[in-house]
Amino acid sequence: MIESADWEEVARIMLLSRAMDNKEESELVPEKKVLYQFSARGHELAQILFGMHLTHKKDAASAYYRSRPLMLTMGLSTEDALASPMGKSGGYSDGRDIGVVCNLPGLKRATVLPMAGDVGSQYTPAAGWAQAIEYRRKVLDEDEYEGAISVIFGGDGSVATNGFWSALTLATTQNLPVLFCIEDNGYGLSVPADYHTPGGNIANNLYSFKNIRIFKGSGIQPLETFKLISEAVGYVRERKGPGLIRLTVPRLQGHSYQDNQGYKDPDVIEKEKKMDPLRKLRDFIVSDILSEKRWNELEKMCRKEVDRAAASAWARPDPDPENVKRYAFAEKNKDGEYEKPYVGGLAVEGVQFPNSNDVPESGKQRINIVEAIRRTLDSELSLNEKLVVFGEDVGAKGGVHAATLGLQSKYGRDRVFDTSLSEEGIIGRAVGMAYAGLMPVAEIQFRKYADPATEQIKNCGTLRWRTANKFAAPLVVRMPGGFAKCGDPWHSESNETFFTHMTGWQVAVPGNAEDAVGLLRASMRSNNPTIFFEHRNLLDSRYARRPYPGDNFMLEFGKAQKLRDGMDITIVTWGAMCEYCEQAVEQTDINAEILDLRTLNPWDKQAVLESVKKTNRCIIVHEDTRTAGFGAEIIAVLMNEGFQYLDAPVQRLTMPDIPVPYNIGLMNSVMPDTEMIMDKLIELNKS
Repeated sequence: MIESADWEEVARIMLLSRAMDNKEESELVPEKKVLYQFSARGHELAQILFGMHLTHKKDAASAYYRSRPLMLTMGLSTEDALASPMGKSGGYSDGRDIGVVCNLPGLKRATVLPMAGDVGSQYTPAAGWAQAIEYRRKVLDEDEYEGAISVIFGGDGSVATNGFWSALTLATTQNLPVLFCIEDNGYGLSVPADYHTPGGNIANNLYSFKNIRIFKGSGIQPLETFKLISEAVGYVRERKGPGLIRLTVPRLQGHSYQDNQGYKDPDVIEKEKKMDPLRKLRDFIVSDILSEKRWNELEKMCRKEVDRAAASAWARPDPDPENVKRYAFAEKNKDGEYEKPYVGGLAVEGVQFPNSNDVPESGKQRINIVEAIRRTLDSELSLNEKLVVFGEDVGAKGGVHAATLGLQSKYGRDRVFDTSLSEEGIIGRAVGMAYAGLMPVAEIQFRKYADPATEQIKNCGTLRWRTANKFAAPLVVRMPGGFAKCGDPWHSESNETFFTHMTGWQVAVPGNAEDAVGLLRASMRSNNPTIFFEHRNLLDSRYARRPYPGDNFMLEFGKAQKLRDGMDITIVTWGAMCEYCEQAVEQTDINAEILDLRTLNPWDKQAVLESVKKTNRCIIVHEDTRTAGFGAEIIAVLMNEGFQYLDAPVQRLTMPDIPVPYNIGLMNSVMPDTEMIMDKLIELNKS
């Protein structure tokens, strides 16, 4: 806790920020040296004072695109702050991201989590960081987390988002050390605040919320703002509960450089100018704390510093195009070891695992996929104290498919726990926990239910690339889907190809219990985030049962399994279609080779090409819909790299471009089955 502010330092940073805005708006944007510019004018004072309070090395700040004054306070250099919007090398993204979408690994002080360009997505990862603080403090007994907090910054428009309400529910129901800071400038771009929040004041509306302390006041009056922030930070640090502080600030420029604020009446603009916190700060400190001469010296010094830094930043080389493809996934160095990010994942924590192998132990008792998942989770929970399992109903109930049955009673509510009904909150929380060095295994009950979490899933996958390997968030999302006893549009969707298009995500689709064990264990020890797809029709299928392969069994991603050797036709498939393909081949005299890809990102291109080179014909069978399904990707590769081996066009057998019907007869009429596959094999074999 800081007792008083260093007002000269506050003035210096504020003048520096204002000089940067001036430089960009008057020179760098018109000269097209900066292409995206978001002014912080009017927001600076509160951010600087907050930054001065974030002194704990395990604190986290989750901010947004108007947060450069906070970044400067937290240690971002002037040159990096200008080089990044110029798209120059170095900085916090090496030219990969918009210059105001910042991050800052907390090597000696608080961490600024990777920002995102979408409004509201900063909330739930910060709540996840806060839950990880409590986990490491209480469960792992790590004293260095004592007193740490997570502070989330957002504008008044962001309080209308799913992310805000998900994080608010999480923080208040779990009593997490989270402080929400709402910088209320009255507008979400051009939309007035009362369109985002009834009455235009989120603080007033939250007084009825349980287990949260509401603070509100000025974000422009220096002493009042300092005292309010100090009180709010102290409240959360002392573990009295989460808090929300609403600070009224003016937005003295448009939403971005291109916004001329034509939607504001002239008298509104004049009123906002009178609220300028830089004026208020000058009136507060000149004569009583600083002389006018010293203020003028600081102002001149900051202008020179910005001119110098802008010239140096522009002189930096452009990022090397040879490197732009790097860090979509974790990468190994020349010694074969993974390059560690600064923040996120088990590798940074130094977690070591026993040696694994891909040879299953011999066993007689065959288990289903549900039991395989449960035993693998059990094994890894006992081995890795940083592993946590959560999702709606995974606790006492044991999951809607019983895959986590008994794990909460064995490992406790801190390690295996239920969540609120918010997929955004489930995945966003997982990202924050992964930042904080845990391995989250989150369950989404059915594939279709993941749709509200798409924003967090996509941001998680790109963040290693966006931060040039400074941050990573390895985690596992378990996701049942596909048809079962019947179909329907909500529980039976597969659409696994959607996730193969998500940068940075591994995608596993095991077709039997043995593969489920090997791929799930690999996922929970990986340096990359993983979608682990559990097909509903295989969960208790006799076809998918296998003996448990052992606690050391692990499979490599990108290695297909040959289910059947053959010379006439190659069948490429995965998931529930494996059974139907095997049945079809058994009922014909066609000598077909069947490949189960097992993972779709990465997928085993080499195995498919080698098989087609031998058979000269190929059919791809998948449950997902036809247009832009993953089969199209396989065909594209075969056309480009294996065309010379083909004696006939590659065929696809898929669902038509409709949802899975509920009526069993309707479902069976469109879902690929044994008879349909047989017909396709016979047709292709004759061509």
